[in-house]
Formats: sequence, structure tokens, C-alpha cells
Amino acid sequence: MTFSPNRLFAIVLASVSLFSTPTFAQEKSIVVSSTTSTEQSGLFGFILPIFKMKTGIDVKVVAVGTGQALDIGRRGDADVVFVHDKPAEEKFVSEGFATQRNEVMYNDFVLIGPKSDPAKIAGGKDIQVAFQKIASSSAPFVSRGDKSGTHAAELRYWKAAGIEVSPSKTWYKETGSGMGPALNTASAMNGYILSDRATWLTFKNRGDLVILVQGDPKLFNQYGVMLVNPAKYPNVKKVEGQAFIDWLVSKNGQDVIASYQVGGEQLFFPNAKK
Repeated sequence: MTFSPNRLFAIVLASVSLFSTPTFAQEKSIVVSSTTSTEQSGLFGFILPIFKMKTGIDVKVVAVGTGQALDIGRRGDADVVFVHDKPAEEKFVSEGFATQRNEVMYNDFVLIGPKSDPAKIAGGKDIQVAFQKIASSSAPFVSRGDKSGTHAAELRYWKAAGIEVSPSKTWYKETGSGMGPALNTASAMNGYILSDRATWLTFKNRGDLVILVQGDPKLFNQYGVMLVNPAKYPNVKKVEGQAFIDWLVSKNGQDVIASYQVGGEQLFFPNAKK
């Protein structure tokens, strides 16, 4: 039996379609809205390939400030939210956008500034005292100003220090950007800035900046993960999203997070509740 070239091409095309369809049908993916620190620190680049290898689930990350990440979840445009602002996360749950918040890991914030240290805060252990000295000296301070978890923490420290900050103050600069770009601005201005330690350790354009204040218990930085409520948004991939959360808090996931290092230094410390 012989076939015309056109007929043969049609048979080959049908065969390719027949065998390709199940492959595409088996592809699984979720959208995770998360803070920039998990992305810019390189953590996701390290752990997500391992998760995909184990589960076959591809994770697509939208890395924005925590406030924006939660808003994406509120719109039902993400399956999972992975952020670091506990009060805002608890509000997210109380509003019904998630049914449970899971603690995953922590690190800490550090106060960065120029080596010349015009506010004379180097070596201090009290973040509120350091902020008071910066304000008194009117030394340049760069704020993310983006409603991120880091920005929310910074505003809490200013409030606790008894200082009102706003863009109207000439020494206070809001960038409205992620941690990396904000650090670039601080480097260019030789200004002070609050950063999560993980992003700082992976930041290359440090210029004259160094860590000046660290170790205050108030600088503790907890990360939490939540499945967006599928009862509110039926399009949420409940099974795959929950599989990602379950892996993050499992022994294997926690071990993988702990093993991520930059320059021999561990960036995140797993503390999922058993």
C-alpha cells in the first residue's frame, strides 16, 4: 500500500498529536506569589528544581513585596502565598483568603549603612536607638516604601522609636522598589537601609556599605506560607498547592532550605512546627 506525500504527512502529524497530548495533560504547575527576598537571595532557584524533580510540579513565582503578594492572593491570581509579615498573614487568614498559615523558616533583618557612619550607630544592638540616631543626624535613609514585609518591619521600628517618617523629610527616601534595587539606591547615596540578611549576602553592588546593627531580637524575620482558599476561588490548584506546602514543612523540604548557603553562610533557618 502506498500513500501520497500529503496523506503520509497527515498520518505522521496525527501520530505526533496522539502521543503528545498525554504529555501536555500530565504537566502540573502552580503560581506562588512571594516576597522578593526569597527570589533575589537565590533560594527559589535552589529549592524549586528539587521540588519539581520529586513531584513533577512546576512552580511559577511572582516575586513582589509582601503586601502585593497578599493582594495577588486576595484576587485569586495565585495558588500559594509565601511571605514574611506575620500580622498581615494572620489578617489574610482571618479575612477568609486562606484557612491556615504555616511557618516555614526564618532569618533576620540587618541595618546597613556607610562605613563612615555619620549617625554613629555601628556595633549597636538596639534597632530603635539606631533609628533615633539616624533621624537626629538627618543622615540619608533609604526605605523600600513598597508595602513589603521589610517595609512593614521598618515602619514598626520607626513607630517604636517614636519617630514619624514620610517622604516630606529630606533625609528619608522611598524607592517603591524591591530589596535589590533599594540596596542599589542606598549604595549610590551612601545611605542607611534595613535589609533582610539573605538578600544582603547575595548583593554584589555594596560600594561603601556594611552591616552596622544586628542581633536585636526585634530583627527576627519569620516566613509563612498559605494555600489560597479554594472555597473562595475554585480555580486554585488545591492538590498541587498543598503538595508544595507539605513539602516545604516536611523534613526533606526543611533540610533542603537549611542546606542553601552563599559564601559558606546559611541564609534561611527552617522552623516549621511539627
